[in-house]
Amino acid sequence: MTDAGEILAKVGKTKADATEPPVSTDKTQRSAGGSSGGALPQAQNLTDAGDSTPGANKFERIKAAKDGLVLKQELDYLAKIGWEAMDEADRDFRLRVLGLFYRTVTPGKFMLRMRLANGVITSGQMRVLAEIVQHYGDEGNADITTRQNIQLRGVRIEDVPEIFHKLHQIGLTSVQSGVDNVRNITGSPLAGLDPEELIDTRGLCRKVQDMITKNGEGNPAFTNLPRKFNIAIAGCRDNSVHAELNDLAFIPAFKRAGGAEGAEGAGEEEFSERRIGFNVIVGGMFSPKRYAAAVPLNVWVPPDDVVALSEAILLVYRNHGLRANRQKSRLMYLVDQWGIERFRAEVENQIGHSLETAAEKDEFLWDKRDHIGVYPQKQPGLNFVGMHIPIGRVYAQDMFDLARMAEVYGTGEIRFTVEQNLIIPNIPDSRLEPFLQEPLSERFSVNPDNLMRGLVSCTGSQFCGFALIETKNRALAFVKALEAELSVPRPIRIHWTGCPNSCGQPQVADIGLMGTKGRKNGQVVEAVDIWMEGKVGHEAELGKRVMKGIPCDDLKPVLRDLLIEHFGAIPKSTDRSTEYFIPPALVDEQ
Repeated sequence: MTDAGEILAKVGKTKADATEPPVSTDKTQRSAGGSSGGALPQAQNLTDAGDSTPGANKFERIKAAKDGLVLKQELDYLAKIGWEAMDEADRDFRLRVLGLFYRTVTPGKFMLRMRLANGVITSGQMRVLAEIVQHYGDEGNADITTRQNIQLRGVRIEDVPEIFHKLHQIGLTSVQSGVDNVRNITGSPLAGLDPEELIDTRGLCRKVQDMITKNGEGNPAFTNLPRKFNIAIAGCRDNSVHAELNDLAFIPAFKRAGGAEGAEGAGEEEFSERRIGFNVIVGGMFSPKRYAAAVPLNVWVPPDDVVALSEAILLVYRNHGLRANRQKSRLMYLVDQWGIERFRAEVENQIGHSLETAAEKDEFLWDKRDHIGVYPQKQPGLNFVGMHIPIGRVYAQDMFDLARMAEVYGTGEIRFTVEQNLIIPNIPDSRLEPFLQEPLSERFSVNPDNLMRGLVSCTGSQFCGFALIETKNRALAFVKALEAELSVPRPIRIHWTGCPNSCGQPQVADIGLMGTKGRKNGQVVEAVDIWMEGKVGHEAELGKRVMKGIPCDDLKPVLRDLLIEHFGAIPKSTDRSTEYFIPPALVDEQ
């Protein structure tokens, strides 16, 4: 990534051979929607709320000089001049406000991160995304993310105006999906399907997203947060959203109609008086400097108050969050500085009324489910099918096939999960057998092997400049090698992440692998730190680092021993000639 100092030196400037973008003469124009007239001035800053403290750090100065939403009005100009002539602060930072990520490891190509509230997408929308990916041939692909989202790769800036036009026509947006914004709102993947669900989270996730993004048009009130912000809303009993990893999470909980908690073993009449709502937790985060689980805010809210509370907490964070050091700017640092009681009081002051105290217990009572397989829905005669997507990677033809299958066998709906897999719901009993006979159902299995089943991986160095190692292809190769040698009695969650930013969430895995650099025979090589004992579900707990700097070409026997010693794996054969071959390019220094 370009050095921040170099970016700052070019704020407000363009390359010598580039023409200036058109400038609006309407100095009162403040809308991020941009439906009225020409482009906004290049240096205009839409965000006039929240102190960006220009002297605090370099990126605060970039934001203070110009809001990234302004670029929505300049896309035609940027497409015309091309990526090489763009102002570097626009290219490397501000375009991320629109969901466009320039990658130095793939010059001239951008990653486009969508927004899919609750991870729900229609077959028609998937087909349009497939067409975008297909346009780039072998250079195009898409990744399902750990936030129930999808990212498209290979995008070129000259195509972005037309791409954004297509997205608008089908009701999709990528706005405010990067840098100091609220990321994709996650919700229960079985919302509206689970026979045991407590709250359907789909509408709530959509309402929170619409509040944050002004119905997908872009909202300058929330483009100037101190740092990124994650929100999750759970409606089931198995913590399918990893609530504890979010800056703000809503966990289902019952309270009596009068405010007191229901007693254990309450009678039918007393049970009927209980209200379902949410206990609230805040401050969960992964960063290079700190890994922290969210803490209770001692607040319970009914579903109707979720949007208002989310807005109040975001405004408190925007107006008071720490900005001097980006490594210490997440919400948890403000909670640390103030204490949870003062933070709660400030939220009450912002929302304008007192908040109910938390219910004594929440409804996270079950072990985590991965939703892979075939299961009956609460609607009689209908089923959902959870398909395993190895490392979350799909290509254009996969996307076309998934869209077709969702339409032919279901109702044209697809859902993503935080494990980088997907669900196709609403399949009648009579259509299950032909669905499972589809060729894609073999590759995207409903019954994968136990190591493959729990495999999660970040993007890695193939596409991400932050990654210290290659992850996705290496993760696949290692799992196939280990499955060839071992019989594993139960699913094991193995998470790979290319750097300490922890997009692959190794701290919640049975075995987590975090990219680093190590030494072998006097040479710097790709290596991993190993994490273990992460727990998910109703007793979620972050794991701990147990080994450091294991060279990747020495990793397979280490993983093999861990699986045998800690997870009951049994060697299939003592004949070492049957071992699965791992290509040298995936284990040697790259």
